[in-house]
Amino acid sequence: MPSDWVGSGRRSGLPDGAQMTRVGLLALQGGVVEHGRLLAELGADVVPVRAPSDLVGPDGPRVDALVLPGGESSTIDKLLRLFELAEPLRDAIASGLPTLGTCAGLVLLAREVVDPAPGQQSLGVLDVTVQRNAFGPQVDSAETALVTALGAVRVAFIRAPIVTRLGTGVEELATWQDRVVAVRQGKVTGISFHPELTGDPTFHRALLASAAGSVRAA
Repeated sequence: MPSDWVGSGRRSGLPDGAQMTRVGLLALQGGVVEHGRLLAELGADVVPVRAPSDLVGPDGPRVDALVLPGGESSTIDKLLRLFELAEPLRDAIASGLPTLGTCAGLVLLAREVVDPAPGQQSLGVLDVTVQRNAFGPQVDSAETALVTALGAVRVAFIRAPIVTRLGTGVEELATWQDRVVAVRQGKVTGISFHPELTGDPTFHRALLASAAGSVRAA
């Protein structure tokens, strides 16, 4: 796997304190490299997460924030269980670790998936229900400008899920074609689209700011 982004944060254009943020990037399958490069451009210290020891060690948490990339949600779920990462991820996120899940990452975060693949599970840390591939097959992918609660962004929709139910305390951040495509609950953000493919840093910058705030408050 290309790793030019690992540990290569450039420490520019960051919120105060975010230059020291170490972001764990789930690196089992999917759009890992694009997220890594974007986070490095923002100055983050990016570390791939492939084992429980990448999240937590004898000295405590090893990352300040977490990104769950897009890919194939059912495949990532199988790999999480194969590598015994599902429970450590669930525990870390539930403990308040700032987390961003994109596309398949949103599906992994959700409490309920209405159309799972056979045997598919989710982490259940974000109180929403999602529907996979709600905008059609990959040939129906689209790049578009999107108005969100964080500001205007340029993003790509590729076999994107939608949020069909928002639980108590879940904030709607964006809709597209009258469907909810971005939500936030506490420090957990889930989005249907891919800002990493267009290079839009809005959501990744917000993740770093959240993580920096958590570090200062600790």
